[in-house]
Amino acid sequence: MRVKFILPALTEATNPYWRPIKYSLFPPLGLATLAAFLPPDWEAELQDEHVEPLYLDDSPDLVVIQVYITNAYRAYALADLYRSRGCYVCLGGLHVTSLPEEAAPHADSLFLGPGEDTFPQFLRDWQQRQPKPRYVAPSSRTLVGTPPIRRDLIRRELYLVPNSIVVTRGCPHHCDFCYKDAFFEGGNTFYTQPVDDALAEIDRLPGRHLYFLDDHLLGHQRFAASLFEGMRGMGRLFQGAATVDSILRDTGLLEKAAAAGLRSLFVGFETLNKANLRASNKRQNLGRDYARAIARLHDLGIMINGSFVFGLDDDRPDVFQRTVEWAVRHGITTATFHIATPYPGTDYFKRIEAEGRLLHRRWNEYDTRTVVHQPGPHLTATQLKAGYDWAYREFFSWANITKASLAHDSLKHQLKHFAYAGGWKRFEPLWNFMIKTRHLHSMRPLLEAILAKVQGQRPISTPTPADFIPLPIVS
Repeated sequence: MRVKFILPALTEATNPYWRPIKYSLFPPLGLATLAAFLPPDWEAELQDEHVEPLYLDDSPDLVVIQVYITNAYRAYALADLYRSRGCYVCLGGLHVTSLPEEAAPHADSLFLGPGEDTFPQFLRDWQQRQPKPRYVAPSSRTLVGTPPIRRDLIRRELYLVPNSIVVTRGCPHHCDFCYKDAFFEGGNTFYTQPVDDALAEIDRLPGRHLYFLDDHLLGHQRFAASLFEGMRGMGRLFQGAATVDSILRDTGLLEKAAAAGLRSLFVGFETLNKANLRASNKRQNLGRDYARAIARLHDLGIMINGSFVFGLDDDRPDVFQRTVEWAVRHGITTATFHIATPYPGTDYFKRIEAEGRLLHRRWNEYDTRTVVHQPGPHLTATQLKAGYDWAYREFFSWANITKASLAHDSLKHQLKHFAYAGGWKRFEPLWNFMIKTRHLHSMRPLLEAILAKVQGQRPISTPTPADFIPLPIVS
């Protein structure tokens, strides 16, 4: 039996003249996870169009395609092509879960919600020649018993960060603009792997560097504490994501993370405007001292990738300059700016649609870089797009990279900041060259060197017992 897993790409990701490095960062772990459920005697292939041209002259027995909003049209075209050849085609992912009726004409079976809870049942039904047109993840979801990811299907040399990993699912928070709520609707919205399984997966990854793609690595304190305790002594360097409120909790968890090798954290500041936080249901940021959270991370030698959203309803024309100046002044290493985008299935989409503010439904443009809905009363669409572009140029100017670097106390931290921020955004021609020549993997030692612990950094104190959040965990 031959099975083909496909992650379709955006058009820009296949452009021979411009290949943004972000499309060559991480392999498609979701598909590699599903492949682990296949019987051992089945032949499996995984193709990621972001890093290699798709081979489309084949006719496998089963084709599984992952669909997210900006690759939806490409995914549908590929699905239609393979179905015309008599292949059985399955579609799943965020976009399919949000808009199953749109996806249904292009598939024989749909997977709605997390695939670990639907794909095994589909395989049993398919082998009995009784597959259903739609599989919905049950309300009770678990990662217990999930087999190890089929990393043998991943071409490691094509990615800068092949050692990406996900040890939790979902998020404990429910922001109105986040598409994850729609994906996990109807069941557990935040749950974890068994700690031993997570540590076993980490242990089999070569090299030093890891990137946790979890939405909130610190979201379950008991799980995270056990994970970091298990990782201590492994000699790893890792990056991840967390929220402002989790950084400010004085439970010792952040210190454990740093001792285990945490060197960079994606932090969702999103907006400096309290009215926008309230309107977006981002309550975990309300009343939080952003500056104190930044200081805690910097004291532990952890760099920050700050996330910011422009175009929320209370934003005004000065939001771009204020945000950039604030981020530079506080020594944010890198920033990810987004144009507020209403994803189908979110409360934000429902509100914008009800107010008649959607400009169109061309999903390939819902990329957080393009204005797809009429902003609030204080900004025009033209101002929003121009301000977003300006913010990226200004924040990553050499002058502001230098200024933000100088916000750190020690020369070594300043140099580390300067190298990471400058290398990430100011050397795109080099990244493009390395991608085209298939030498991206040769940049990993440089990444590890930049992320390495600064010598002379103050010792990390032994954490004290934490008060745990009562969230679901598996033993």
